[in-house]
Amino acid sequence: MIAKELLKEILLERQKKLEESMKKDFVARNKLNEIKDLIGIKHCIILTGIRRCGKSVLLTEIMDKFYTKYFYYINFEDERLLKFDVNDFNMLYETCIELFGSKKTFFLDEVQNIAGWERWVRRMYDDGFKFFITGSNAKLLSKELGTLLTGRQVSISLYPFDFYEFLSFHKIDFKKEDIYLTEKRALIIKKFNEYINDGGLPEYLESKRIEVLQDHFNDIIQKDIVERYGIKNIKQLKELANYLITNTGNLSTYNSLKKANNFQSVNTIIKYVSYLENTYLVFTVPYFSYSLRKQAANPFKAYAIDPGLRNAISFTFSRDIGRIYETIVAIELKRAKKEVFYWKNVLHEEVDFVVKKGNKAEQLIQVCYNLNDVNVKKRELNAMIKASDELRCNNLLIITDEHEHEEKIADKKIKFLPLWKWLLIRNE
Repeated sequence: MIAKELLKEILLERQKKLEESMKKDFVARNKLNEIKDLIGIKHCIILTGIRRCGKSVLLTEIMDKFYTKYFYYINFEDERLLKFDVNDFNMLYETCIELFGSKKTFFLDEVQNIAGWERWVRRMYDDGFKFFITGSNAKLLSKELGTLLTGRQVSISLYPFDFYEFLSFHKIDFKKEDIYLTEKRALIIKKFNEYINDGGLPEYLESKRIEVLQDHFNDIIQKDIVERYGIKNIKQLKELANYLITNTGNLSTYNSLKKANNFQSVNTIIKYVSYLENTYLVFTVPYFSYSLRKQAANPFKAYAIDPGLRNAISFTFSRDIGRIYETIVAIELKRAKKEVFYWKNVLHEEVDFVVKKGNKAEQLIQVCYNLNDVNVKKRELNAMIKASDELRCNNLLIITDEHEHEEKIADKKIKFLPLWKWLLIRNE
């Protein structure tokens, strides 16, 4: 239980900070357009994403843009709410009415910290209240809401800044015609080179202190995994996370991860990888096959959720810039909610991404940082052509460092596009 006077103090302090933050200039997140269409429906809006990717700020933007003062806001990460439990929710509502009057919309930040919260939300939802809820563990929120709010929730994943938002953070407005203006294009490319190193986590971009990202990594491991799942061997979990993030884009199997990280059990590896995915530190891309059995039998790729975070806990950035390019493409496809796989044949020829739509391959994407090496280019093109024939897909794209043109090979047209431009025109 929590004392009512303390609850009043917390709510009033938070309200004052919220009003102050609303006066600041925020980077307008692309997700706002998606959320705008959901304001008028009754469903609970669930915002999930890696810690410190901007979920709380996005809530502030939603409040400011669509609700002005007609809401209640509670941040359950406030350490003074450690004694708050499910029995305190009614007192919370009463206190909100006393302080701010009668409202019908709740914004609950990191509410999964309170066991049993979903039952109160369901009861209030049935009484006509609207909820915006954030959390940093996708599966935990899904599990808690699954039986109580099935069909009554819309889940939205928030990621670190994309390149367009990164430019906005640096006060650079982008218009499509800027691609053709020499000075503006040079500035954009300069910022892109910063983006592949810094990534898109807002707190780091504000401070540029690598310790922020390293502490961020440790917080996710400790708060979102160790404390929630009761992990005993923290060192082993952290080493696995570091290994996957450092080797972003590499092929892995659970057995290979077991050997590389000295685990005793494959089942433990499977659990730990799922925990890392649930907290958005990494995500996996499976082998392309119409057979689920073949998908499961083949290696998967694991990608870091942010290049800046990866670079902060890895010592191999300069040698792995090609993997960073591939990771950024993977993140962008994930952000766009694409169904993504990789392709590989018995000759070990590989295509980085197969974008699937329905039962068909919609697009094949190869990421190649340096096409100046003739042998590398030949290898990448051969893989693309063979995958195109096998999957009957002729929408072929090679993402490069600087090359932009089209080539016709074996009756197939292949488009080459620099990564920085691909990232921007996807948002147009």
